[in-house]
Amino acid sequence: MKGKLPGVMAFFLALVGILLSSSTPTDAATLRPIIFVHGGAGSGAQFESQAMRFASNGYPHEYIYVLEYDSSFTLNTYLDVYANLDALIARVQDETGAEQVDILGHSLGTTMMIGGTISDTVTPGYLNSSAERAAKVAHYVNIDGRTAIALPGTVVGVPVPTLALWAGRGVPDRAIVGATNVVVPNQTHVQSASSAESFVEMYKFFTGRPPRTKEIEPGPHDQVSLAGRAVRFPQNQGVPNASVEIWQVNGYTGARIGNRPEAVYTLGSDGSWGPFNARADAYYEMVVRHASGLNHHFYFERFIRSDYLVRLNTEVPGQDPLGGHQDTAANQSDLIITRYKEFWGDQGAENDILQINGVNVINAATCPITKRAIGIFVYDAGADGLSDVSAPIPFYFGLSFLTAVDLHVPGAYPPNGTIPIVLTTRGGGGRTQVINVPNWSSTNDRISATFNDYLVARPTR
Repeated sequence: MKGKLPGVMAFFLALVGILLSSSTPTDAATLRPIIFVHGGAGSGAQFESQAMRFASNGYPHEYIYVLEYDSSFTLNTYLDVYANLDALIARVQDETGAEQVDILGHSLGTTMMIGGTISDTVTPGYLNSSAERAAKVAHYVNIDGRTAIALPGTVVGVPVPTLALWAGRGVPDRAIVGATNVVVPNQTHVQSASSAESFVEMYKFFTGRPPRTKEIEPGPHDQVSLAGRAVRFPQNQGVPNASVEIWQVNGYTGARIGNRPEAVYTLGSDGSWGPFNARADAYYEMVVRHASGLNHHFYFERFIRSDYLVRLNTEVPGQDPLGGHQDTAANQSDLIITRYKEFWGDQGAENDILQINGVNVINAATCPITKRAIGIFVYDAGADGLSDVSAPIPFYFGLSFLTAVDLHVPGAYPPNGTIPIVLTTRGGGGRTQVINVPNWSSTNDRISATFNDYLVARPTR
């Protein structure tokens, strides 16, 4: 027995080391709350992965906020956005007790923070608009957006320490003078906001130390909390007269498990729903039911830890133009595939492959790297039963970050089959991500499938 004690002790010490290394690395009281300001046609969803990485490294989820606005500026002006950020910072200070916040801006969000031209109007940027505003910000991260000849806040006498992240596959030689400028290699515009490599730089800048992990770590499998908003795209306005249902589904077929949803939320003016108590070993369907009779079904990979920035981007029938351009028919399914990391189709061995019913819809014409596509509309153009995925559908291809392909996907109501959606992601070593969905008829039902912009440590099905 005595001869075994050193081995037992070694095991115990090793176990203690593992537990210590995986514990919260920083006292939450020393952290500042974070606010993310999205870009054009964006939302808090572009910070969804980063929020979970910060949480994996000890940030309370209550310290992570997003400022959302109508980036088409039909519902608000840039002055409205500034006023809303004033109100959000005041709320954050009240809720957390923090004197200052850390802010990140991405793309158009950098214009909102440090200035530029919006709809022929030159804006100073929030940090350059007043000393009082700049003084409330401890650190600013400028993600693949505006350049500047001085630190933000300099013109009002309060220069704000700044980290400028630049996509390596973007315009070269960009910088903010006086900032810490970092080029993130081999990444494009949206990916530079959502990637693990960018997270490492953000975390070091905010805390002065590297993160313990850059991965999104699984939480307790029975303690996954989900919350978010159902909103009109791209206005980020709550969906009126609608509800959200959450169903557990079979991951291999997408079919619902049980006869009743696990939760139903009647949406208020801002479209918020949740929190919903989910399981990490389950798959879920979320349905936005509109008063018009349109049902928008959303499917995901497994939620491996709590996620408070789930966004259900939908349309208001008769008011929003994007969905109205999809042809519909009783015998076809219409889909929208999203990932907050661009799909590449003209980069050879670095291409993504997205197969729907076995047909790859990503190629040099539909998803060139310059398109920066993160959303793919898939439907039978003309509802003629024919497919042609060799070229994009012009209307959607003409919009920022979107593309579309003509693919006939058989549909029915009620669904009588499964549509396998298989993504082989670039840089993933051949690993696939799979979302299986029922073949809802497009007459009154839309289908959205959202892939993670990261790979988890275990298979997704």
